Amino acid sequence: MSKLSEKEIEKRLLDFPDWDYYDGAIHAEFEFENFKDCFSAMSRIAFECEALNHHPDWSNTYNVLTISLATHSAHGVTEKDFQLAKAIEAIVEPEDED
Repeated sequence: MSKLSEKEIEKRLLDFPDWDYYDGAIHAEFEFENFKDCFSAMSRIAFECEALNHHPDWSNTYNVLTISLATHSAHGVTEKDFQLAKAIEAIVEPEDED
């Protein structure tokens, strides 16, 4: 998978308002009500990571999950990172309750 240009990354990020690009990766931070909810989301994300065979650099402090995505073999951000970001968004963002 080839590395995306900075311009391509910035354009793609328009669809991901919770994410920022810096230090050669895309980054997001998600806050949950408590540790249990945060850890539950991490567990669901882990299954998506395995399915995509792509794994984040992430950390958890109580109810906050910090994620950085980059494709190490490409030395930067690729389409694979945005695929995983989309899957993560589907897990951590609450659905609209109309």
